[in-house]
Amino acid sequence: MSGQQGWGQAEPVRLLREAYGDEIELFDEQDESVAYRIMAEFRYNGSVYAVLQSDELRKEKEVAIFKISASGDGEPELETIEDDDEWETVSELYDEMSFPIQDRP
Repeated sequence: MSGQQGWGQAEPVRLLREAYGDEIELFDEQDESVAYRIMAEFRYNGSVYAVLQSDELRKEKEVAIFKISASGDGEPELETIEDDDEWETVSELYDEMSFPIQDRP
């Protein structure tokens, strides 16, 4: 991704934080509740995204990335990003935000 298309075009938002605070509980495949810290939320290219991290993901130095949409009652909902290119773009944007180019190895 070129610098012109990077983080500078992403706009920080606070949809999940305003609704839930700094953490959100999600349910895994076994219907177990898992707490996730909200690491970042931003609008890019007309869509809104959230970067979340559970304790398990933190140990692995990984994050979970979701698209945020509005439910029928206006509450934010998380959707899995199905498109690989979209996921890669959003992941790179988060990396740019978290690790400025001058700080990268």
